[in-house]
Amino acid sequence: MKKSLLSLATVLATLFIFTSCNSPKKMIKNADQVGVQCAPQVLEIKNNEIIARWTANFPDGYFHKKAVLKLQPVLVYQGGEVAGPEKMLQGDKVTENYEVIARTGGSTSQSVKLDYKPGMEKSRLELRATLVYNGENLPFNQPYKLADGAIATYKLVSADGISAYESDRYQPFLTETKEGEIKYVVNRSDVRKSELTKAEVTELKKFIEEANSDPRKEYQGLDVDSYASPEGRLHVNEKLSVDRGKTAQDALKDILKKDKVEVSGAVNARNTAEDWDGFRYLVAQSNIQDKDLILRVLSMYSDPTTREKELRNMSKVFKILEDKILPELRRSVMVAKVQVANYTDDELKAMVNANNIESLDTEALLYAATLYNDIPTKTKLYKKAADKYGDDRAYNNLAGAYLAQGDAANAKAALNSVKNKTAAAKNNQGLVALRDGNVDNAAQLFNEAGSLAPAKQNAGIVAIERGTYDVAANALSGTGTFNEALALVLTDKLDAADNVLAKLDSGKASYLRAVIAARKGNASNVSSYLNAAYAKDASLKVRAQNDIEFAKFPNAI
Repeated sequence: MKKSLLSLATVLATLFIFTSCNSPKKMIKNADQVGVQCAPQVLEIKNNEIIARWTANFPDGYFHKKAVLKLQPVLVYQGGEVAGPEKMLQGDKVTENYEVIARTGGSTSQSVKLDYKPGMEKSRLELRATLVYNGENLPFNQPYKLADGAIATYKLVSADGISAYESDRYQPFLTETKEGEIKYVVNRSDVRKSELTKAEVTELKKFIEEANSDPRKEYQGLDVDSYASPEGRLHVNEKLSVDRGKTAQDALKDILKKDKVEVSGAVNARNTAEDWDGFRYLVAQSNIQDKDLILRVLSMYSDPTTREKELRNMSKVFKILEDKILPELRRSVMVAKVQVANYTDDELKAMVNANNIESLDTEALLYAATLYNDIPTKTKLYKKAADKYGDDRAYNNLAGAYLAQGDAANAKAALNSVKNKTAAAKNNQGLVALRDGNVDNAAQLFNEAGSLAPAKQNAGIVAIERGTYDVAANALSGTGTFNEALALVLTDKLDAADNVLAKLDSGKASYLRAVIAARKGNASNVSSYLNAAYAKDASLKVRAQNDIEFAKFPNAI
């Protein structure tokens, strides 16, 4: 009896030991047998996302055939944690529809994509395991460490962008003109006294006189075009048109001389013996009953003699032409030219400083804005040009000035008033979209701006934001900007980046040089560049304390 009891106890003990050793719970105890890897081992924020891929390798004999294992990546960071998607595994005797890991071993992997949140710069990615067996969820004692994180160097990008401004057409000298016309009697070239007292000739004389007395003006000369009407003999009309030009010049000179005005400008004289062009124009503009017939004759015959003959054959029509059209063609047209000195830079600045800008035209206002570096003054001048003249360039440049002040709302309003969206306006619209966080719309607008230099640089910002660093480096190449240096760092061209940064004097430039030094393992330079960065921008010290770029140099921070 004793022997039987002893045998039964031995069997039960053996059975207990056997079943315990084969319990799925042993997977928790042997958790360290599982090999876990992650790529990358140091996480990086890219395009506002953290992307990684983890792999778990299970050795022979580890995975129980009746077990279910839940694996879940979790990013733990300052301020909380974010879980990635669960991965469910099962032994080969489980009837669920999960991925099977055989008793003889196997592996599984999963990609993880998490949206960036502030604070994730200092974080860790871990893999939490939970055994599911007999209706119980049994967490593993410790999570598996996957990676540290996360590099956020791309977020140093200077994202304000570069405004594009339209050019002014301001000229240091302007040309003003005034026209006066003298009419003649048929076959005559003498100037009638009544012609010299006409308002337009009086105004022409006054125009020249004022030019001679104004120190800002210089009389440049006179264009004289003299004509004969297209009837009669050609050689007579040729002499007549030339003589009319001479008498017109002499008559103007005489009336100026009476007022003791001496003019010395050049005279450019041209003559037209038979003014068929003028004839055609006046007929076309007239209400003559037979004007279509007259115009048809002109188009049918190119020979002047034949034309005149055909017109004279229409005696009634020709009489009307003699009365209403031909007298208007016997004339000399005088155009005086005066060069006017525009405001000098000093004069413009004096007017702006005295707030005396009401008399300035669009070009003067746009040009005056280029004489100032301070944004408020530029804004005032562009706003005056926009409000007073409604010029597209003024509205665009006003938007650029608002953007330079960080005022995207007013910039957007100004751009809404631009009727013809040029490349510069497209660029500035892109900056508004970029500041609104609409990166895709910004990219499209910068692309529409074409080869405009600011748009190309701004497209480089978009490329950095999107994580296409090679594209960014190409777009920003040769600009000598902080963003160019950043793109070079992000494409691992550290020496080239350092050469660009050496010419820049800003807190962020020194900070990025510290990042380069850290990647090269130069502790002393990390410390010196960080100190230089703090001196220029104290807020960078807070960033450095959470920046994984300096994880190996805690004493430098």
